[in-house]
Amino acid sequence: MQKIYEDKKPRIGLYSAGLAHYWGQFAGLLDRLKGYNAFLEAKLRVYGDVFNFGMVDTEDKGAVAGRFFNESNIDIIFCHSATYFTSSTVLPIHKKCKADVVVLNLQPTPEMNYAATGTGEWLTACVACPIPEIANAFNRSGVKHHIVNGLLGLDKTPKGAFGDEVTDKRPEAVNAWRQIAEWCGAAKIKCNLENSRFGFLGNYYNGMLDMYSDFTMLSAQTGIEVKILEMCDLKQVLDSVAKTEIDEKLREINDFFEISGDSPSDPIAKKPTLEQLQYSARIAAAQEKTVRKFGLNALAYYYHSQDGMEYNEIQSGFIVGHSLLTAKGVACSGEADIKTAIAMKICDCVGRGGSFCEIVAADFNRDTIIIGHDGPFHFSISDRKPILRGMGVYHGKLGSGVSVEAKVKSGDVTTLAVTQTIDGRLKFIISEGQAIDAPILMNGNTSTHVKFNAAPCLYMDKWFAEVPTHHSALSVGKNAGLFEKAAKLMDIPYTVL
Repeated sequence: MQKIYEDKKPRIGLYSAGLAHYWGQFAGLLDRLKGYNAFLEAKLRVYGDVFNFGMVDTEDKGAVAGRFFNESNIDIIFCHSATYFTSSTVLPIHKKCKADVVVLNLQPTPEMNYAATGTGEWLTACVACPIPEIANAFNRSGVKHHIVNGLLGLDKTPKGAFGDEVTDKRPEAVNAWRQIAEWCGAAKIKCNLENSRFGFLGNYYNGMLDMYSDFTMLSAQTGIEVKILEMCDLKQVLDSVAKTEIDEKLREINDFFEISGDSPSDPIAKKPTLEQLQYSARIAAAQEKTVRKFGLNALAYYYHSQDGMEYNEIQSGFIVGHSLLTAKGVACSGEADIKTAIAMKICDCVGRGGSFCEIVAADFNRDTIIIGHDGPFHFSISDRKPILRGMGVYHGKLGSGVSVEAKVKSGDVTTLAVTQTIDGRLKFIISEGQAIDAPILMNGNTSTHVKFNAAPCLYMDKWFAEVPTHHSALSVGKNAGLFEKAAKLMDIPYTVL
């Protein structure tokens, strides 16, 4: 599905650091290092918009570069250690521009040609020399910094080089560029959250104390804006929905869902009636129009009403439309869990899905934990077309309607939980595992069997000790490194299980 709003690209700063005294002493050295800088710029353009200052080789240039990065509204800066440089050369950049800096200690060749290498050529390889100095200076100056070590990853040796610089397939280069990609992804997460408006529709599910959060705290720690909505906001839009819009939503529903028959195992899960599907389509049309009206990038929702009241009928049709919105990049979380909406948005903006889930049960014969939920599901990570089932009862809630039944495709998965601790701080809890193809219940809920890196009881011992909320976001891929880096950029504590 095409996203309602395009994700923002991170604004990536880049400069190479060197020492101006060298250029007159060693002919060709500066041009060689500029070539490495151009290579880095081309590679980084895959991940965002790159603002390349070029070579910083004096304190004065460092001050100019700091202003350049500030004017460019940079999200993250890469400092390329091109050769030895003094820490005083680059410190002015980072005292002026407060974006996190990632220092690239990337050697161009696995080994020097010891028999032929003179000082000029050695200076292209001694890129690790200034790293301790800069780390010490940054630490003492309060500059947030991170370091990537490895090989540069060129696919051809530059003219005039004395050694073999083709290193793109070497593990030291592959690992370095994986880390660089994760830092760029983390910057994308941070900048998208800082430019996101989260709707909060209705109220929290009464008694779920782990859900409750302070909106000011959420905005302060993640940069999101929270827009509080009432059911009458949705009702006003619902009254404007035309028949043509309902018909269009019905076509969308039939394209993206499989319509179930009666469940063979659960008497409350039936084939959806035409009336239920039409009503879900009407609500879905209103939900999308509401998202567009208020400019929402995510939505946490729940509404408690009384039987027979109009708002109770409206909320009973929420699930289908919120699944469609989640597929279009507007992360929707039920039970008004706005912290998990943040986790879902993080997963979605880097293309890893992000479905609303919780621990359902353990399968001790398969050594798996089943995770899932009733409510929105992210289509892009489904193993097949999600199924729509008519629910005679929404368990634990008022009303009845249409629910989504699905599971995540087999392979690597990562859960991301955003919880809150006693000191009022958010915290990320991150777990990698393997989704496997195994039977699930036919009860209108999403559920997936996941093998984590410990048997179910031991895993749950570790998980519960981290004081999670009972929801999390399920993403595809091995994303622990990415989510860990996002936590570092946002100064949010984290744990990787």
